[in-house]
Amino acid sequence: MAGPIALSMNDTNTSSTANAYLKTKVMTASPEELRMLLLDGALRFANMAKFGMENKDHEKIYEGFKQARAIILELTDTIDSRHDPVLARSVRDLYVFIYGELAKASLNKDMSKLDKAIEMIEYERETWMQLLEQLAADRKAGLVPPAKTPNAQHLDTPSLSIQA
Repeated sequence: MAGPIALSMNDTNTSSTANAYLKTKVMTASPEELRMLLLDGALRFANMAKFGMENKDHEKIYEGFKQARAIILELTDTIDSRHDPVLARSVRDLYVFIYGELAKASLNKDMSKLDKAIEMIEYERETWMQLLEQLAADRKAGLVPPAKTPNAQHLDTPSLSIQA
């Protein structure tokens, strides 16, 4: 009986450590890196929903779809159209489409819709990764100002709640 209790406590410690790491990562990330973290999260939760559907795990299905949709909605809501309204509109349309595919997949338990949403999130993530690499090269060459990152001393702000 001591085995499961020790495992449970270990899981809690691991989860706590992961949450602390994620909190630090989020609080010190540039806006571009935050967007990548959101795409990673959307992908992780969409895959959780897929795993749940494949294994008839209703809790994973619900949590995966709920979190993936919330992240895609956040990505949609934070698009800044001041610099390039046409590009911003295209990206917003893409996120709205992904959100719709996730909603249809969830409602109808449609694996093909979920697979399409995952494929599109993966593609968007790859595109964003290329942009981050280009930004890093441009910053190194002095073509773009350094990324703005939050001050790390605000890491103990209790208002932020992140779950790994």
